Amino acid sequence: MCGILAVLGCADDSLAKRVRVLELSRRLKHRGPDWSGLYQHGDCYLTHQRLAIIDPASGDQPLYNEDKSVVVTVNGEIYNHEELRKKLRNHKFRTGSDCDVISHLYEEYGENFVGMLDGMFSFVLLDTRDNSFIAARDAIGITSLYIGWGLDGSVWISSELKGLNDDCEHFETFPPGHLYSSKQGGFKRWYNPTWFSEGIPSTPYDPLVLRRALENAVIKRLMTDVPFGVLLSGGLDSSLVASITARHLAGTRAAKQWGTQLHSFCVGLEGSPDLKAAREVADFLGTVHHEFHFTVQDGIDAIEDVIYHIETYDVTTIRASTPMFLMARKIKSLGVKMVISGEGADEIFGGYLYFHKAPNKEEFHRESCRKIKELHLYDCLRANKATSAWGLEVRVPFLDKEFINVAMAIDPEWKMVKREQGRIEKWVLRRAFDDEQQPYLPKSVLYRQKEQFSDGVGYSWIDGLKSHAAQHVTDKMMQNAEHIFPQNTPTSKEAYYYRTIFERFFPQNSARLTVPGGPSIACSTAKAVEWDAAWSKNLDPSGRAALGVHVSAYADEATNVNSILPSKMIDTIPRMEVSTSGLKILS
Repeated sequence: MCGILAVLGCADDSLAKRVRVLELSRRLKHRGPDWSGLYQHGDCYLTHQRLAIIDPASGDQPLYNEDKSVVVTVNGEIYNHEELRKKLRNHKFRTGSDCDVISHLYEEYGENFVGMLDGMFSFVLLDTRDNSFIAARDAIGITSLYIGWGLDGSVWISSELKGLNDDCEHFETFPPGHLYSSKQGGFKRWYNPTWFSEGIPSTPYDPLVLRRALENAVIKRLMTDVPFGVLLSGGLDSSLVASITARHLAGTRAAKQWGTQLHSFCVGLEGSPDLKAAREVADFLGTVHHEFHFTVQDGIDAIEDVIYHIETYDVTTIRASTPMFLMARKIKSLGVKMVISGEGADEIFGGYLYFHKAPNKEEFHRESCRKIKELHLYDCLRANKATSAWGLEVRVPFLDKEFINVAMAIDPEWKMVKREQGRIEKWVLRRAFDDEQQPYLPKSVLYRQKEQFSDGVGYSWIDGLKSHAAQHVTDKMMQNAEHIFPQNTPTSKEAYYYRTIFERFFPQNSARLTVPGGPSIACSTAKAVEWDAAWSKNLDPSGRAALGVHVSAYADEATNVNSILPSKMIDTIPRMEVSTSGLKILS
């Protein structure tokens, strides 16, 4: 991931202002350690900190059209850039960068080209002919982006809060799937999929259609000119991504450059559930597996750095970001610059354990829609910033636009958890890759219960964080919490501890408003807490708070795993067969 910062219309074109913009841009250098660029046109500044993934030799930014009248600074990857170049045959490209198409698309289609981009991206485009500009963010918010306004009338755009929080009067999260236009003077949504209205879909479940959609999403993300690997926690989502990558790597340009041996990476406390499961998957797939261990104290020591980089005080996000932050550093030290990961599947398929209590398919689907819309505040923010802290890029095929369209069109009745029928969480995804002839994964992994990342790295991790926070936050401090922090008041000592660190780095009111709040159970939205009256008494974002669902729940009434995974489950599933003509389902 790269780092971008744009300061537009600041009524100051002095050398001192340029120096200040450069100083702020350097705060984002961890995102792009390979090269720095700055373009100034009057009182407009576009800066870029580059992480070189595609065309490392000539793709430095900002990027320009032929006569340099249109200038762009971009963070992201455009997976369909080669197809888009074919539509722009009359244009001359300066580099082989995937992002080089943006300025030329603007010349051809004006502000309406953003929906043509297939990828993850945040960009600012300046048209020097009339000093107008646009800024846009990808559909789901995989790349991080913020917008701010200065007292001098300036508009600021930055990949991270730290690029603008000290110089803007007000700033906020740039909404995903939106375009900001200086000509229009505000935002407009460019991403308008059918599922966004939260209407209940009715498309019958077709496992092969779903399988092909995910395979296509993974394959397009193998576009790279640098060494890469896969994050492998041993859970269903990352394991499927790793399996598909391993199957399709041979024959790609990446394989020709770096070989067909896939590298996989996992992190956890000694003896954690994830380490064991990941090792099993790695052995099954034949990857070169890298297992990183950390201690609870290692994680606690990193908390301040994590909060500075992740820019949140949300408890779940910090719990999960810390192991990922530590792992990203190890991965980068091995010379790897890009990894593929499994974020997004739980939101799309209702994989979090609280979905077991969804009262009907309508509520199930609406909650899934709410979760996808909020991904940029949670898992996307974590994945993007925890890796970018060390100059590592993460790609997430489950959040491919086409894949989401396919998955969210399925009648949610198929996604519902029905234990009596052997259907556990994410059954439609598991079923789609349950191939007896050419197995994608071992059955023990394909039907492994959902484990949130912050739990899977080792249950003592969260317990250790709670204990550490209790040593620093007193009961008396908690009694006064609503007066000290009236916005999103911490309801636990752990939350209070994180909040004090966040406020030290980002003291502005605008900063605290960028972080979501409200009650949650096992990562649910506030609305879903209403599904079970008992949950309101046990509000904790850990999956182990899903009493009666998680096999290692906090309470003794957790259900035995055998009641969740009936032994006859596989017998009721039609078999998939591979032939020279392709895949087919056998009844």
